[in-house]
This record gives sequence, structure tokens and C-alpha cells, in this order.
Amino acid sequence: MLVSILSALLLGLGCVLCAFDPLHMFQLESYQLPGYFRWMRENPGRAFLRQGLPTLAAAAALLLCALLAPQANAAFFAALLSLIFSVLVYVQVRRLPAKKPLVVTRRAGRLLAIHGLLCCLLALGLLCQPYVWAAAFLLPLFSCWLLALSACLAAPLEKAINRWYFRDAQKMLLAREDLKRIGITGSYGKTSTKFILGTILGEKYRVLVTPSSFNTPMGVTRVIREQLRPEHEVFIAEMGARHVGDIREMCDLVRPQTGLLTSVGPQHLETFGSIENVAATKNELIESLPEDGNAYFAADGGWCEVLYAQCGKKKTLAGLKEGAPFSARDISVSPSGTAFTLVTPEGEIACVSPLLGKHNVQNVVLCAAAAQGLGLSLEQIARGISKLQPVEHRLQLIRGAGGVTVIDDAFNANPEGARAAMEVLAGFPGRRTVVTPGLVELGEEEEARNRAFGRQIAAAADVALIVGREKRVQPILDGLKEAGFPMANAHRMESLDQAAAYLAQNGRPGDVVLFENDLPDNY
Repeated sequence: MLVSILSALLLGLGCVLCAFDPLHMFQLESYQLPGYFRWMRENPGRAFLRQGLPTLAAAAALLLCALLAPQANAAFFAALLSLIFSVLVYVQVRRLPAKKPLVVTRRAGRLLAIHGLLCCLLALGLLCQPYVWAAAFLLPLFSCWLLALSACLAAPLEKAINRWYFRDAQKMLLAREDLKRIGITGSYGKTSTKFILGTILGEKYRVLVTPSSFNTPMGVTRVIREQLRPEHEVFIAEMGARHVGDIREMCDLVRPQTGLLTSVGPQHLETFGSIENVAATKNELIESLPEDGNAYFAADGGWCEVLYAQCGKKKTLAGLKEGAPFSARDISVSPSGTAFTLVTPEGEIACVSPLLGKHNVQNVVLCAAAAQGLGLSLEQIARGISKLQPVEHRLQLIRGAGGVTVIDDAFNANPEGARAAMEVLAGFPGRRTVVTPGLVELGEEEEARNRAFGRQIAAAADVALIVGREKRVQPILDGLKEAGFPMANAHRMESLDQAAAYLAQNGRPGDVVLFENDLPDNY
């Protein structure tokens, strides 16, 4: 019995080590099982073959011991060899380059502990059965599935912990009656808009903006609990969503008095199912505003204006549409930034921003409307606009080596953002190159959207480097061909590293290279 317990402990520890790669993917999917199962389906080799090495090692040990040792010793020796190979799997996984490495948070640690305990109990139960004891050594092979089962077992505990943190952050916000609370959502543009608004409001207020792309309930909860200080006068929360009801949950936490809707588009259609569901979910922010709240809608000629028309609260339309209460005219876009005249009900003022692209003017005008509603003067707004800086990986201009200009727009591209990026690229002189893996999470529209993306690339670029899988690469290549792009200048790359090597070998001074979208490790 003692040997069985020791063998089970060794196998349980080995299963924990084999689970680090699946755990990384699970974390990238925000601990959501549907996305995790998608990764397993699309990456069977990574999900199962690597984790199968400890099982193969155990099988070899059992075969050897069948000739040399009694059964009990065989089980222990096989478990020990399985653990050794599990360590090798762990070392290999941890050495893999990752765009966003695994962070062993408290939640991840709890999940690993439950996973280890589950595997130990399963291993012990199997090892104590006379006829099926050898099946215990198959457990590392099924690390991905066992991790999913562990997540289901951990769900009630995680829900209780999250609810406690959520309510604590909620109490902190409600205790600050003086704090101006702002929510920002949209299919795209919300992160840029958040930082634009934070910079402009900084001309009058002390502002706390949720950092990076913190836009989930627990991410915003953490910011509130760890960063909110008595001196803050304004709190701006970005609100992301992948499912109906996500924004409503965010609003239950933040209780925004002001809401900005930047866009409604075909983002995350795999989880939303339809553009109507996307619109309804984004509109949860507006519906959650108090009766005396202020709603600001982007003048997009589409869904935002539909929702604006339906809104019964105090509302403002702002953007590039002629006749909107807040708009812009005399827009001049260049590789060094954008100049325009801001038009408001209180007058006009000339503005200069280092941000690239006409689409950013739309975001700036929307923020100017909200800023004026919060008491800023035109001069303060213009001064804030002049201080704007590109958000990292969102049309960020970088002077590369050898006289090459790099436009880094790698963060989570969407159809509208990709189109805007092509417009920006087309305004640059010199030979223009696009490096992209295409667009994802667009459901049934993904193929058609990537084909349209190919046509947009053809209108803006001289060279196209398409990175990744056939599923996304071929529609882009088809779109390039349909638009008459010289296909000798279109190259399929297996990886971003291969694309970088091509650029290093073929780049020349004066080139402009746009990196459009950089898929996370789970893709």
C-alpha cells in the first residue's frame, strides 16, 4: 500500500508539471472552457503528444520491470521514470518563447493544487485495482482533460473568492460619492479612447485609468482595490465583453455616471453569435447609467447611431459625421500625426495630435464631447489632445534599424481597425510592407472578412507577408489576387520569426513595415 501511495504522489506531481502548458492556454482564454476546448481541437499535437512522453516512459519501465522485478517495484519505478520525463516536459514548455507568458497567480496556483490532488486520488484508485493498475500511467497523457475537470471542481470556490473581491471593490467605489465614474465600451477603439480621455481629463482632474487592456470584472476589481487613492477625482474603466451580460456585470461593479460607446462591429462573433447580440451587449453600458447620467455615442453611420436614436437618457453624438454636435473639419493626416479643427456647441479650436490616422480623430472627438460635459474648456481639451501618445501596439510608430520605419499595430486587429491601418499605411512614402496573420474570432464571417482584408492590403501595400495557418492565409491571398496584387510580392510565412528573417534580408532604407495583428499564443 505504501508503494502505491508513493507512486500515486509521483504521478500526481508529474501531472501537475505536464499541466503547465494547458494551464497557459486556459489562462489566455480567460479561464473559459469553450475557448480552451477550441485550442485543444486545433492543436492536438501540443495538447496530447507532448504530455504523452511520461506515459511512454512509464510503459517502457513497465515492460522492463516485467522481466526483472515484481509488480510493486515495477509500479514505483514506472512512476519515478514518468516523473522524470514530466520534469523534462515542464522544462521544455517553460523554455518556449511566449508573447504573453503564463503568470502563476493565486488562481492558477489553486487550480494546479486541485489538479494535483485529483490526479493523485485517481492514480491511487487505479493502482489499488489488481487488473487495471497500469492505467494509472495514462494520466499524464490526459492532462488537458483533467485540467478542465479540475477547473469545473474549482469553479464554486473561484466564484466565491471572486464575489468577495468584487463586492469589496464595489464598496470602495460606492464610498466615494465625489468620484466621477466613467465606463467605456465598444467592439474596437475602447482602449485607445480610454487613454485619450484620461489624458484630456488630466488637464483638470486627477484621473485613474485602468491600465493596459484590463477590461474584465476581476481585472477592474484588482485595479480598484490596489490603485484607487483618495486623491483620485475621476475613475475610467474600460469594459470588454465576449458574452451577452458581460457589460452589465461590469456596470454592477463600476456604477458609471458617464458612458462612452466607441463602436459596434463583428468582433467575437464566435461567442456572441450575431451582430445584434454585440449591439445589445454594448448597449448594456448605456442602459446601466442613472437617469441623470450622460451617454456619448460615436457618429459611425451604423449601430452606434441606431442605439443613439433609441436612447432615452441625456445623450450626445460625436464623431466625423457632418452635422454632429461634436465633430471635426479640415482634417490633415500625415506620417507625423494629425491636425484638425474641433467643432463643438461652444465653439471651435485648432488641434494637433501625434496620433496616426483619421479614425483616431473620431475617438478624440468622442472624448472631447465627454470632457466638455465634465467641465473642461476648449483650451484645456486642445492642450490635452496635443499631449496624446499612441497606445503600445496600436499604430505605434517606431524607427527601426537600417532606415526602416515600423508601424506596430499588433494588438488584436478587427475588421474596422485593419481597414484604418491600411489607410494609415497608404499615406506613407516608400516601399510599404504588411506583416499579418489575418483576423480571428469572426465566426462564419471570418473567411469573407479575411478575403476583404486581402483586397485592402492590395490597395495599400507593395509587399505582403501572410503568417500562419491555411485557414486564414488562403482567403487573404485570394483577396490579394482578386484585387490584382502582384502575387510574386505575396509570401506565406510559417511564423513571425520567418517573416522577421525575410525582412532582415530584404529590407532597405526608406521601407515602411506595418505589423497588423499578432495573434496570442493560444492561436
